[in-house]
Amino acid sequence: MELTAAAIGVAVALSVLLLLSTAVNSAEDFIAASNLRRKSPTAGLCADVIEPSGFPCSEHTTQTKDGFVLGLQRVSSPSVTVRQRGSPVLLIHGLLMAGDAWFMDFPDQSLGFILANRGFDVWVGNVRGTRWSHGHKSLSERDKKFWDWSWQELALFDLGEMIRYIYSVTNSKVLVVGHSQGTIMSLAALTQPDIAKMVEAAALLCPISYLEHVTAPFVLRLVKMRLDEVILAMGIHELNFKRSYCNFDLLPIHPLHIVHAFSKLLITSSDIFSNLGTSIMDMMCDGHMDCADMLYSITGKNCCFNSSRIDYYLEFEPHPTSSKNLHHLFQMIREGTFAMYDYGMWKNLMYYSQPKPPTFDLSSIPSSLPIWMGYGGNDALADISDVKHTLKELPSKPDLLYLENYGHIDFLLSVKAKEDVYDSMLAFFTSLGTSSSY
Repeated sequence: MELTAAAIGVAVALSVLLLLSTAVNSAEDFIAASNLRRKSPTAGLCADVIEPSGFPCSEHTTQTKDGFVLGLQRVSSPSVTVRQRGSPVLLIHGLLMAGDAWFMDFPDQSLGFILANRGFDVWVGNVRGTRWSHGHKSLSERDKKFWDWSWQELALFDLGEMIRYIYSVTNSKVLVVGHSQGTIMSLAALTQPDIAKMVEAAALLCPISYLEHVTAPFVLRLVKMRLDEVILAMGIHELNFKRSYCNFDLLPIHPLHIVHAFSKLLITSSDIFSNLGTSIMDMMCDGHMDCADMLYSITGKNCCFNSSRIDYYLEFEPHPTSSKNLHHLFQMIREGTFAMYDYGMWKNLMYYSQPKPPTFDLSSIPSSLPIWMGYGGNDALADISDVKHTLKELPSKPDLLYLENYGHIDFLLSVKAKEDVYDSMLAFFTSLGTSSSY
């Protein structure tokens, strides 16, 4: 069975290489594309992104129960009029992103800077495997076990530990803000009483607990191809656009591997082809196609995404994730459930003592916990039908912000997000009596 899967994977790889050859017409074009590779940041999120904008920032680390060393950043206002820290706010990023996602636009447009300027005690979370976290106490990133996790572990271990650490440092309950996968993590974590008791409120951008009604054409194509299963069958554990080596388990070949798709015209494999994904995306965006259209088939139509800053975004994005995480997300789409990772009947019996994975019970989130949600009519990932499904299962009614023309990326990178989205979120926090020092 493994050989069959590997053979299928090789066929996929060859097909992908043929597709790439249509985008890179010659060796000279390939070299030119390679020259467009973005530098990998190394100094740290504070030094590389936050402090250059004039905001005080300190680096923190904490260790999860299963040994991952997570990076956290604490950001405050540069204003001398803000004399003490307000309520702690933890920002949790989405898939293939990290803490830098909250600071990608100008200070008056980026949520991380806006919250700091309003006097909140801003904490920036980075899940395991991303470049702003710090590996594992004993495992190397080249080890298969290093990548043996999905958003289930990100929710229960990573997010749980971040909240615990901030709670212990500040002696205050935490406001949690998540986007996309960060909302999956938040909703799953809040079903756990030991985590929920440390949370003051949650604000969820593009909230996801169900993915049954995803409409993104390219994502649905990948799900139908069962590409996640092919990748796992080939022994690829890490999905990383910027890695110069590969974590390959089954095939004894050099890192000229499969590619996994990032748009209808860009099919690259993370951890395969190293920086080729970023290079090809750069080349295609440089006068050859509209990058807003490239995102459309993945995220839905974004009304206000600042495509002029794509070069800056690509200095930091995308960040790595695990193949198992992609598989878990695709399981959600296929099964229409908000459940733990499905290992198959026999392994489920071993891990969970039942043939199917346990579901996360949204009704167990405390009814007293205030929740704010912002969602959009053009979001092809957090579809309105799935958001309504989530709302139906919650024990209390959240405060809602619906923007008809917003897509998935707009809630994070819209040039109008402060007026359209963040002002509403800040009003929600203020209504709770949470303190800022503004």
